[in-house]
Amino acid sequence: MTAFSDIIASNGTYIIMYLLAFVLLYLGIVKHFEPLLLVLIAFGVLIANFPGGDMGVLQADETGLIHYNGKDYNVWEMPIHDVAHELGLMNFLYYMLIKTGFLPPVIFMGVGALTDFGPMLRNLKLAIFGAAAQLGIFAVLLCAVGSGQFDLKEAASLGIIGGADGPTAIYTTIKLAPHLLAPIAIAAYSYMALVPVIIPLVVKLLCTKKELMINMKEQDKLFPPSNKIKNEKVIKIIFPIAVTTIVALLVPSAVGLIGMLMFGNLLKEIGSDTSRLFDTISNSVMNTCTVFLGLCVGATMTVDAFLNWTTIGIVVGGFFAFGLSIASGIGMVKIWNLFAKKKINPLIGATGLSAVPMASRVCNLISTEYDPKNHVLNYCMSSNVAGVIGSAVAAGVLISFLG
Repeated sequence: MTAFSDIIASNGTYIIMYLLAFVLLYLGIVKHFEPLLLVLIAFGVLIANFPGGDMGVLQADETGLIHYNGKDYNVWEMPIHDVAHELGLMNFLYYMLIKTGFLPPVIFMGVGALTDFGPMLRNLKLAIFGAAAQLGIFAVLLCAVGSGQFDLKEAASLGIIGGADGPTAIYTTIKLAPHLLAPIAIAAYSYMALVPVIIPLVVKLLCTKKELMINMKEQDKLFPPSNKIKNEKVIKIIFPIAVTTIVALLVPSAVGLIGMLMFGNLLKEIGSDTSRLFDTISNSVMNTCTVFLGLCVGATMTVDAFLNWTTIGIVVGGFFAFGLSIASGIGMVKIWNLFAKKKINPLIGATGLSAVPMASRVCNLISTEYDPKNHVLNYCMSSNVAGVIGSAVAAGVLISFLG
């Protein structure tokens, strides 16, 4: 009745997965690397890899077929209660909440409710660096296609990892390459949690001490902004409505993400009239969705799904997509500084990722290491929140052309 015989017969593959789960738990609990996300994923990995526990997510092929315990199941034709009865709890949650595409837009709604676009609106020029960071998505897409290991849709799903936005990666993969959802979700969320490691690594490789000591407040004094927002509250209410309308007209396939993001933000900015709705979305709904998403993503990391060359290729490609996105943002700042009198700290370009606000906090810590008085958090948030919009629009473009 124990799991020992199956673990021994696996030639150590289960042991590898347990070690991976323990490492992720260590990073989340001891190192505090995004514990609200990493602890959930790590525990999902752990419970999914006990033989006989039936807690691992089983991946269906492109036709919806799953081979399990000597039987074939077509998960697309099964009633949801049969999925729970025949395939287990985690498969029920996975196919009901994630594979249907339900959770990513709902989480985007919560992200919108927790996002303040004020720093970006006060420093609109800095939003360009959030757009530049999306170049990593398309660079890795081209490299993946060139490798011959992925077709165009699979390469697009791999490249979107560079947006550093888990819900966007899941949403795009569901539309383009659903059979790769498990490894892409794993890579996307793992690298999001490892932002405190990856950003400092890329910054140290590409930036000099002199660049990192550029003080944005001093630059503002030397070159004060010519246009100031007179009625910020009104602008912040108009902004989500305007962005949703523009994106819906130009990239309709991105409305599922952008629309929900801006809806959540609108409820926040209206104030007391919608405070109850804002509180529900930003707390109970967001937290509930995060719990289920994290556990389900972790439960997809079974021995069969993770220990294969396709997954390893996605993990490696995802790392390069992530790193190239950071490098693209930094590179755009360097180009800007060649021609502009008002210099920009390259850390602002490094936060063009969608990992809000973690990327901004990490870059602010790097800045204060070189100069304790040089706080760049608000400036980084300008690029950071622009990256959220940029990655969702990039996903919409990919879906429009390839879906």
